[in-house]
Amino acid sequence: MDSRLNILYEDNHVIVAVKPAGVLSQSDGSDAPDMLTILKAYIKEKYNKPGEVYLGLVHRLDRPVSGIMVFARTSKAASRLSEQVRNKTFSKCYKAVIEGELKGQGTFVNYILKDPKTNKVQVFDHEVPGSKRADLEYTCIGTANGCSLVDIKLGSGRSHQIRAQFAACSHPLVLDHKYGNTKGKNGDIALLAYKLGFMHPTLKEYMEFEIECPDAWPWNLDFEADK
Repeated sequence: MDSRLNILYEDNHVIVAVKPAGVLSQSDGSDAPDMLTILKAYIKEKYNKPGEVYLGLVHRLDRPVSGIMVFARTSKAASRLSEQVRNKTFSKCYKAVIEGELKGQGTFVNYILKDPKTNKVQVFDHEVPGSKRADLEYTCIGTANGCSLVDIKLGSGRSHQIRAQFAACSHPLVLDHKYGNTKGKNGDIALLAYKLGFMHPTLKEYMEFEIECPDAWPWNLDFEADK
């Protein structure tokens, strides 16, 4: 089995797995590793499947971001899970370490526009041609060494949304040099999709999965609880 594979749950309809930072959600045509290809190979080997293996991509995580993803093993499961994503009943929660102190709770509502040439998004406080609405809620868990650990719940799931929205208010994610962070030089962006919840497409039971933050800088800073 691929050493990058960490499966939290699987049955005949879904697979819930942890995507490592640096691995694509799906192939971009290069030789870079991606979760769809890795999981298809795993299914083919484990279940001795002949021919092409079906696996549906329900949602994505940015390449430098780690965290929980769910994949559909049937077209019916893919359709039902995708409907939950559209209806916003598909729950995605993140933790991030950001530069500066951002205490309490808050909401970001912006419009973002992606430039495919630079693979970077711009954030606006009003709608502009081609932009998409992006909203999230955040809660500060604690602060340490000029950084804040925040819990984030997405209202929308736009590309680079969390990274760009926090950078736009002068709190870029630690190690996210693309969006202006100055703390640290190398390492994975301090963003983790740590909790995922959805209604199982056939069992009709709500399922929720959660993982711990990495035991590495900046996650292991001694964050003092926000009061």
